[in-house]
Amino acid sequence: MTDPSITAAAPPPAGPTRADLLDPAHLASLGRIEIVARWVVEGFLTGLHRSPRKGFSVEFAEHRPYMPGDDLRYMDWKILARADRWMIKQFEEETNLRAALVLDVSKSMDWTGSPDRLTKLSYAEHLIAALAHLLIRQKDAVGLVRFDDELKSVLSPRARSVHFYRLVRTLAEPHGGKAARISEALFRAERMIRRPGMIIVVSDLLFEPKDIDGPVKSLRAAGHNVGVLQIMDPSERALTSAGEAIFCDTESDLQVSVSVADVEDAYRETVEHVVEEWRTQFSGAGVEYDVVTTDTPFGVPLRKAFRVRENLP
Repeated sequence: MTDPSITAAAPPPAGPTRADLLDPAHLASLGRIEIVARWVVEGFLTGLHRSPRKGFSVEFAEHRPYMPGDDLRYMDWKILARADRWMIKQFEEETNLRAALVLDVSKSMDWTGSPDRLTKLSYAEHLIAALAHLLIRQKDAVGLVRFDDELKSVLSPRARSVHFYRLVRTLAEPHGGKAARISEALFRAERMIRRPGMIIVVSDLLFEPKDIDGPVKSLRAAGHNVGVLQIMDPSERALTSAGEAIFCDTESDLQVSVSVADVEDAYRETVEHVVEEWRTQFSGAGVEYDVVTTDTPFGVPLRKAFRVRENLP
């Protein structure tokens, strides 16, 4: 079953470079979000299949050349007849994993430090779409929770391919509240998944650590694997402009005028200190945590998010 309102997926960009390794803004300009997600996943799977790490990609159905001693029951006779190639079928396991993707859509996410980069939100939405498509291809059930100063969207986990298109439409629903209140979003995600599963949070984490500490501990106590991807624009990690600048808190409208040269070192040290605090807090709770900048190819955070799935029993 397909959704007639969704454009059919076009072939990935031509050339030797995988789509999951392309510049995110350039890639996003080439097609709609669901098409870009497919390109990213195809590139990502290509990378997995070529990886020398055993056990990482075995859950994906694929073919491999016949080796002496292989069970002929798994020979793909159609390929043999059509192309005279001896290929063995490898089957994916039915995992029945349930996952919830939790996306921060508050006002601070809708920002970029350069017109040549995606906003943090657009980057996060493309990443969420790619991750959802990857999990559904695995026959995993995927749900979505969007939040700003309130719950904006709640989409229960499903594993059918048509569910991917519902999720893409949900990403386009209204948003933009000034605050980011994550606790209720995480509790809702927990109610979505009754047995141990996977929760991935995608946010710029511009809220107090205590707001996420309790819900995360509750998720871990329930047996869920949790991953947090902190989305940052490169301009947020290090000040690159010169002269006078006005810094504005998009969630409180507070504005401060400063000389960049006077605060550059202190700003960088503060950001790195905050990142380390988050890393320490999440590490202590058994949570996978990474910082992802919006100029990073989508394949990098996709691999980091998928690492959370690998750790499930």
